[in-house]
Amino acid sequence: MQLWNPDDYLRFADQRTRPSFDLAARVAMPHPERVIDLGCGPGNSTRVLRSRWPDAHVIGLDSSEEMIAAARELEPDEEWILSAIEAWTPEGPFDVVFTSAAIQWLPDHGPLIGRLFEYVAQDGALGIQIPARDFARIFTLIDEVAAEGPWASRMVGVRDTFTMEDPGFYYDMLAPQSRAIDIWETEYYHVLESPSAAVDWISGTGLRPYFDALDSEEEKRAFLAQLHDRASDAYRPRSDGRVLFPFKRVFVIAYR
Repeated sequence: MQLWNPDDYLRFADQRTRPSFDLAARVAMPHPERVIDLGCGPGNSTRVLRSRWPDAHVIGLDSSEEMIAAARELEPDEEWILSAIEAWTPEGPFDVVFTSAAIQWLPDHGPLIGRLFEYVAQDGALGIQIPARDFARIFTLIDEVAAEGPWASRMVGVRDTFTMEDPGFYYDMLAPQSRAIDIWETEYYHVLESPSAAVDWISGTGLRPYFDALDSEEEKRAFLAQLHDRASDAYRPRSDGRVLFPFKRVFVIAYR
């Protein structure tokens, strides 16, 4: 299994963090006391929450030792928890339970969302952000390379690593328990230096399960070479030589 690499993840820190800013800004909680960031990675989203609510006690949680180590190095005096989201069982409720670009890695996460909402305090909020179900173009290219290469038999089921549902699914899961729900989609057009940057972006996250199915570094290089070729055709340079990288995301805020 590929280890999470905080340096690779943070190569596009500004772009990756933007959805966390947008989600936190829409959570209508002026003065929460306890806030947790589930799937905090190297702490960039947790920093957003501390900026949004400077008087709150904000905790970051992640299942990757590498990510938690990077977060602790960045902010050693803050509280960080090494744990899987699905294993998290807090002793008391939180005013804001926040998770950005994390639960898509968990299969069949509908029941998990319902359980996370149980940990939200009265008048509190659960905030969720994940990639949209209709993938960015780069994922289609990845699946083409996966299906057409000598590794094809080992790629069966890899796409199922990710679970994304349409907004209505999340509404139906949370509406019976919520006093109000805010749901929307945003498609970001990230400005990248080249088509290769789109591959670099996804190498630190969505490509990891595909890399796990490859037998050697030689296969990994061959896989990436084919993906770079296809990305060059799919992401054409604009007038200044850079490319636009569209990426749609789903946002959900449920209030208890």
